[in-house]
Amino acid sequence: MTNKYAVPALEKGLDILELLAEQETALSQAEIAAQLGRSGNEIYRVLVGLEARGYLHRESESGKYVMSLKLYTLARRISPLDRIRRRALPLMEDFAFTHGQSCYLSMLYQSQVMVIVNANNHGPISLTVAEGTLSSPSISATGKVLLAHSKPLVRDMILDRDEPYKKQTAKQQQSLISELNTIKDTKVCTAMSSLLPGLTEVATPIGKPEDQIIAALCVPFLPTLERTQPCEELADALKLTAQRIKSHIN
Repeated sequence: MTNKYAVPALEKGLDILELLAEQETALSQAEIAAQLGRSGNEIYRVLVGLEARGYLHRESESGKYVMSLKLYTLARRISPLDRIRRRALPLMEDFAFTHGQSCYLSMLYQSQVMVIVNANNHGPISLTVAEGTLSSPSISATGKVLLAHSKPLVRDMILDRDEPYKKQTAKQQQSLISELNTIKDTKVCTAMSSLLPGLTEVATPIGKPEDQIIAALCVPFLPTLERTQPCEELADALKLTAQRIKSHIN
């Protein structure tokens, strides 16, 4: 489809960057022009401009062009993971202080669930799940929440790679799918922890089903502790915090 607002020089620059980003070796002006189906004169000024701004580098001996690290550096400055951490942590700490419960936030990473940030309560005993911890999505509260709000194609792809799920019987697998459908409706999952026996976890999604579910917020707790709120109240408080986080990362 033709873009009526296209800027020819910008289009050429982006074409050059995308081409060189895929190359393992440097390319000359003529080679770049040939691969883009343009003449050398068409791209000469664009190459000069990209080199002057630091996006391209010319090899001293061959004079050929390679990508610099400038785009990589810029990308690191806008890491969505760091952005989520920074904006979610104050709200998670507020939840931990108000309700006396630690909480952690997880995302899907290479078909597993990874903890990316946690907030501890301020009591003498704190249940902490270390950042970077990986777990199976089919057997954790956070994983089930993320699966429940994933597109069917993505959910099936993740489950196809999940060892605990593959070991289940057909009946157990169908039961899990039914559970995921319920979680999608209720926006909450309460389950025994897959990390520590006796620990219960309550998790809720951050995002909207019609939008993008980017993470799951979870509270691990021991139900025998007197300070533990009823599960329903804890789930409601967790949902409210998740909504606040969602509004802050948009």
